[in-house]
Amino acid sequence: MTSSDVVTPDFGITTEWYDEDYLDDMCQKDEVRKFGAIVTTVFFSVVIVFSVFGNLLVLVVLVKYENLKSMTNTFLLNLALSDIIFTVGLPFWASYDIHNWTFGEAGCKAVSFIFEMGFYSSIIFLTIMTIHRYMAVVHPMSVVISRKSFHCVVTSLTVWVASGLAATPALFKTEGFNPNDNSTHCYYENTTWMLVGTYQQNVFFLVSFTVIAFCYSQILLRLLRPTSHTRHKTVRLILSIVVVFFLGWAPYNVALFLQSLPLWELKPFNDCSVSNSVDYVFYVCRLVAFSHCCLNPVFHVFMGIKFRTHLKKLLRYY
Repeated sequence: MTSSDVVTPDFGITTEWYDEDYLDDMCQKDEVRKFGAIVTTVFFSVVIVFSVFGNLLVLVVLVKYENLKSMTNTFLLNLALSDIIFTVGLPFWASYDIHNWTFGEAGCKAVSFIFEMGFYSSIIFLTIMTIHRYMAVVHPMSVVISRKSFHCVVTSLTVWVASGLAATPALFKTEGFNPNDNSTHCYYENTTWMLVGTYQQNVFFLVSFTVIAFCYSQILLRLLRPTSHTRHKTVRLILSIVVVFFLGWAPYNVALFLQSLPLWELKPFNDCSVSNSVDYVFYVCRLVAFSHCCLNPVFHVFMGIKFRTHLKKLLRYY
């Protein structure tokens, strides 16, 4: 789920793990929240519009003009679906930053689950796309590469099931609650699940980074040899998508990790001034990370010749 409410230590904390004396010592986060509310409202509004419009265009172009039996196109279609699912949660998080949580506990669980599923499905599909490209370029004759539509469907369904399982804690271990400060919050029910949610995202990111870094290092070594222009452009498209993903999500994961450190009472992160600084950095990193859902269509349209051609046909049609 989103961590707009992870402005530690006053967001997402229940009386199960801190006492009244600790409440008196909590940092004042009013200025941080105001900053987050302003930048989130403006930035998310732009991201939502471009993400919905751009990803719907990708879906239309793929369905109308492309061969969905192609494994690459199947994964691109699922990536666009992941981005749309992810985008669905953004208006709720923007509202949360402005008005606190107003959608009840059921809404808290549902939106948290949607966000997590969008995040995990995106990172898994990007990783699988990279592995597929690695096999196609480095081991083109390998029997591991299957172009059968049945295998594409099974792989995609497996990714969605895995993403749903990874997002399960957000569905069952989040809650909407009032921590006695006349406001309602939405986050994990205790520190244990807070840390599980944070470190699970971090682990997914690190594992995918390791896999993708290895695959593309091997692809780049192969590209040093004489290679067809078409293959080079295909790799450049997918590489650009992956690079943008990690430039966005790496700072976010670092900031998310740093925000978990006060829960361990580690110095200097439990100091109010340091905590506030981390929170400001987190808001900025979160905005950059969440914008990934509207950037993937940009690469499909402006870097893919076929996508540009199909888009022109589509615009002429309408």
